[in-house]
Amino acid sequence: MLAKDKRDLFCNFAMGSKVISSAKEFFNILRSLQSEESSDPYSCEEDIQILKTNGDRIAVVNMYCGNQPVFICQKAVPKISEPDDQQKPEYSNGANDDDDADDDDADDDDADVLQTELGPKPLTIMKARQLLSWYTLSQNANVSAVDNNSALHPLWVRCDMFDPARTTWFGAETVCVGSKVTGVKLYSVTCKGSTVDKSSLITLDELKQEHKKRHHPSSMAMKGSARFNLFGSTVVENTMIESQSSVTVDFKWSHVESILETPPLSSTATLNIKVVSGDMRSPMFEMYGELEFLQTLADGLRTGETEWMEPLESTSAVNLTKAYLEELQSTAKTLQDKAAKTVETTKLKSETDTPIFNSLLERGDLDFVEQLWVHMRKSVTSYQDIGDCLKLVIEALRYGDIKPWIHRDSSSYLSKLILQSYHQQMDHVSLTGVTPVHMLLEMGLDKMRKDYINYLIGEELTTLNHLCYYLSTEVDLQEQVSRLRKLHHLLEIIVTCSTFLGLPYDRLFLLTQSCLQHYKTYPYDEEHEFKLQIKPALISHFYQKEHPALWGVEVSSGHGPREVRTSLQLSDRPLVDHVIFETDYPNETGNGDSEDPGLFSTMVCCSLVNFA
Repeated sequence: MLAKDKRDLFCNFAMGSKVISSAKEFFNILRSLQSEESSDPYSCEEDIQILKTNGDRIAVVNMYCGNQPVFICQKAVPKISEPDDQQKPEYSNGANDDDDADDDDADDDDADVLQTELGPKPLTIMKARQLLSWYTLSQNANVSAVDNNSALHPLWVRCDMFDPARTTWFGAETVCVGSKVTGVKLYSVTCKGSTVDKSSLITLDELKQEHKKRHHPSSMAMKGSARFNLFGSTVVENTMIESQSSVTVDFKWSHVESILETPPLSSTATLNIKVVSGDMRSPMFEMYGELEFLQTLADGLRTGETEWMEPLESTSAVNLTKAYLEELQSTAKTLQDKAAKTVETTKLKSETDTPIFNSLLERGDLDFVEQLWVHMRKSVTSYQDIGDCLKLVIEALRYGDIKPWIHRDSSSYLSKLILQSYHQQMDHVSLTGVTPVHMLLEMGLDKMRKDYINYLIGEELTTLNHLCYYLSTEVDLQEQVSRLRKLHHLLEIIVTCSTFLGLPYDRLFLLTQSCLQHYKTYPYDEEHEFKLQIKPALISHFYQKEHPALWGVEVSSGHGPREVRTSLQLSDRPLVDHVIFETDYPNETGNGDSEDPGLFSTMVCCSLVNFA
């Protein structure tokens, strides 16, 4: 009996030593990844992949970690062989590997390989628990065999949902007092497939009880949250018009009274604005085409190759330019008079046309160079076209056939030649090489900058001082185009919020300043979400009769780093992308004739482990 006890004691000691050794090895891997700047995935054991990323890139993790760095553990994705590698990709799918396997098995193999490439893969529940236990042990300073020097980033592990609770994620993060790790919070995320039966959803009382099971709090707080889609893809006459642009609004409030309640007007509301240029519904669409032509010229100068856009005019660029010059020569009226009439005509048209689909940036005071740009950008299809058109203009200037007017602050090279022509002292211009393209690009930049200034200053959204960065001609042409593109994107954002949401002046002014400041520092990025605080009453007509895309409630207790939370999220699509969910109707995100959308349920529970 004594010998058996000794054997059991030895086995337990050996097993404990192995666990601690594994925890230490796991800690060293995570600490090494944490100190590296690279975010390349790391593979350990046979099938585990560890990623370092920002928590806000993953819906569930974002709820608890925001944009702080986190570790993601998942099943390693098999690598597909390179074309020159004759070996087949390695994967395991349980299919027969015999040479005479039937075609159906081969098709299944291909499908499994394809599925492997589509997205992340979960680990088993047992493996996920093992990783969390290693993480927890490695952070416990009382486990002397583990060198606990610093707190690790939070760890989140994808799970396969093959357990009674249907767990899709396990998570862990350290609790610190100063620099000392005093405990770990453990998270479990469980999910249910989409349902339209609201009575099957958990109640607020049941959620409170779930929280009390783990924490026995003396008091609890409850907060609600919701997200509504205000602008994006739309359905017109049963046809979906896809849009990469989106404007959503996030609400947060206290004193939740019922599941799926509408956010009260006392909520805090934040717009999340992501606008992609080129949306055909945008009043800026015509201007976007002009910017694209400008970008084509800039790309041609940079790469030496140009993919010309389809001309908008059937008449050739040279013939359009000739006609324009002949019109100037044959009229006795000055261009100033002509411009004045154009202004009057524009004002008359604006009173009768539908303003939403007219260019909001259209000006009636285009000078000679700007009108020439308008003709040429709609008709040129080659470098030869540009050179021929500019040659006609320069000859007409040199021989005094035309004496056009230009804006006093025009900065293009052609504008300088026109000023010189007033005194019959024009520089010699060699229209060879890339010179014509440079000249045309300057003309477009000059014209479009004035368009944007006209709108922003006219609407009193900013001042010239705040636009200096965007209007500078001291930087090279490529940088000028880049800054102009930023300015265009800014206007796309402002016009979208003005036209489709009807935001008041004070919100548009604040948004303009925010965008201007952002783009002084950061590169052009249409995926960036701009944030704007607003009062719910401003958009109440958009959301109060709509279904939320995301609705949540959170029960919390404790304070500071020891605060613990239990939350429920209801969403119109899964918050988890590595498992397939069942639904109670054929379409996962729609419900036929029912007005109520199906909702996916995601619950996150938290446990606090204190180190003695």
